[in-house]
Amino acid sequence: MSQNATIVRFEKVHFTFGHDKNILDEVSFSVRGGMKVALMGQNGAGKSTIFKLITKQLKPDHGEVLVDTQISVATAHQVMDPADKELTLEKYFYKSYPAASHELRKRIGAVLEAVNLTAPFDKAIKSFSGGQQARLLLAAALIQNPDLLLLDEPTNNLDYAGIYHLTMFLMSYKKSCIVISHDAEFLNAFTQGVLYLDSYTHKIEQYAGDYYDVMAEITARIEKENRENARLAKEIQENKDKANFFAHKGGKMRNVAAKMREKIEEYESEKVDVRKEDKTIRNFVLPAQHDLSHFSLKISSYQVILNHQLVTKETSILLGRNFHLQIVGPNGIGKSTLIESLATGKAPGVTITPGVRIGYYRQDFSTLNFSHTVHQSLVEALMNSDGSATEESLRSVASGFLITKELMNTTVGNISEGQKGLLSFARLVLQKPGLLILDEPTNHINFRHLPQIAAALNEYQGAMILVSHVADFVAQIRIDKVLDLEK
Repeated sequence: MSQNATIVRFEKVHFTFGHDKNILDEVSFSVRGGMKVALMGQNGAGKSTIFKLITKQLKPDHGEVLVDTQISVATAHQVMDPADKELTLEKYFYKSYPAASHELRKRIGAVLEAVNLTAPFDKAIKSFSGGQQARLLLAAALIQNPDLLLLDEPTNNLDYAGIYHLTMFLMSYKKSCIVISHDAEFLNAFTQGVLYLDSYTHKIEQYAGDYYDVMAEITARIEKENRENARLAKEIQENKDKANFFAHKGGKMRNVAAKMREKIEEYESEKVDVRKEDKTIRNFVLPAQHDLSHFSLKISSYQVILNHQLVTKETSILLGRNFHLQIVGPNGIGKSTLIESLATGKAPGVTITPGVRIGYYRQDFSTLNFSHTVHQSLVEALMNSDGSATEESLRSVASGFLITKELMNTTVGNISEGQKGLLSFARLVLQKPGLLILDEPTNHINFRHLPQIAAALNEYQGAMILVSHVADFVAQIRIDKVLDLEK
């Protein structure tokens, strides 16, 4: 296969979900061998669908998806299959690379080194942290040594060291790669082009350069289109005024008026539909529980994992109203385990005021019932609140998080990971928690929405515990204390 040969080509591909949800409309683009391309677009636009079309998991309604038959393709998915979590490390990799034990273990060692992870082969996948599972998802794709690597949100759950290591790996990667990510800085470090899925036209726009080049080009195009339409609108109005003037003169002047109207029609036909930009969520307030006369959460000890051993550490932290605590530490040290035990009230060494409503945002969205519709999920949040909200306020909150009428009737399991994130925030607004616990709340969410989310968390008046590896996001939020699990 030539390095510059076309390895993937979409030719006028049309794809819908169900009977009426248009995902792709006459989509055409190509990817050459050796290219590293970013695939970007709004949450729920259909980026993961494109991956499934490339790997033949889905078939287009019309058009053709042509993949070079001489290349191998592997996908690093954005979430771990729940069934895989029950496997040991060796059995998990055997699914992707069914080889003899000696050869398999040799390849496992190589790919674990590539993703900067060490672990015994008999360790259960479910015992790895979210960040470590993210590395395993990538390693399971790498063990196949694919010619085309498809990465779906690979930085989710990764700590700073993990993102840096992945970036360095991809910069030196010699084969082809298509990456779905909302992390512009990460993408710009190694990609050479952008496939932009427009959520309004349902078409792919293909650009050279990085994401910032694309945004500059799109902005310039929108400004040019607006200027041209403004010029045409002025010409149209002037000709309308003249046509009305000559029409009232009668006689031959009516012929002049008719020509003016023809000119108006010509100008109208030259007007273009100005490209719409992806919507961002509305600014919102995250209300805190107000029916508690007193609230406190006291942490006198906590447990971490050091050298694969559970270690108890002593501390003295008291959280009250309007107190924001950030928990930091590398992947695998036990951040998610700690805050889950806090959310479920099972943390040793922790006491909490009875009656407090706990709003818990899990990085894997396992607090959501995937068989519910989105509307049922929001109603469930209302039932766990103070009873003051109504169906009208529920729909208003949903609209602010880009949850449309169509999405309301969709089951949670069938919406994108990014939409699950926005649904989770809508539920928190309706729930009005007294204690807010957030585990990697930026995962899967379009970076355009993050300033609004950060602003709401910054102003939150309840107690908050936050875990996030996204420094720019955390920098926008008031943090009163940092608990570093590594120290």
